[in-house]
Amino acid sequence: MSTGTAAPALQIDTLSCARGDRVLFRDLSFAIAGGELLHLKGRNGSGKTTLLRALAGLLLPESGEIRWQGENIRALREEYARHLLYLGHLNGIKGDLTAVENLRIAAVLDGFELDETRAWAVLDEIGLRGHEDLPTKHLSQGQKRRVALARLLANRASIWILDEPFTALDVAAVQLLQDVIHRHVADGGMAIVTTHQEVAMIGAHTRTIELGRRHV
Repeated sequence: MSTGTAAPALQIDTLSCARGDRVLFRDLSFAIAGGELLHLKGRNGSGKTTLLRALAGLLLPESGEIRWQGENIRALREEYARHLLYLGHLNGIKGDLTAVENLRIAAVLDGFELDETRAWAVLDEIGLRGHEDLPTKHLSQGQKRRVALARLLANRASIWILDEPFTALDVAAVQLLQDVIHRHVADGGMAIVTTHQEVAMIGAHTRTIELGRRHV
């Protein structure tokens, strides 16, 4: 587990983002190192999803810079992407494919191979025993969310960017996901998470940033 003394690996320097003509946030600066969890809060429309997408390299900020290990992520591109796992609001799974097929395809897109035996084991761990070989269009919303979240167990990315990951999960799945996130952080990974739900996100290595407030 990180002692909290490591140099920041992901640095955000005076970042500003807008939607159309409206500035969502301005001059936002913070850093996160391995072994830390950042809980991102803010009212609807404050720019949480926009910030996460910027951190994932999916959109350009209006101004400012995002650096990974001291270098701008726009210059690093694929090198930065290899360290990153981003899960947005949508599950990003194909309804005609089984959970196993979806997970293995996601692995290829994430840049690594996942054999079928490991895929079945991951889906069992995430609570989908008995549903692994069904087309995901036949699964409930909560089960589809578990298929998407199974990527967290299969992937070795050091940076997790999770936008409302607890949506549609039952109590048992929420607890499981909390444990998965905290284990990732305890092992030296970093996580940036938004959630509207009351979950136990606070711990010794957790910080909170609330968009819409003044940051210094």
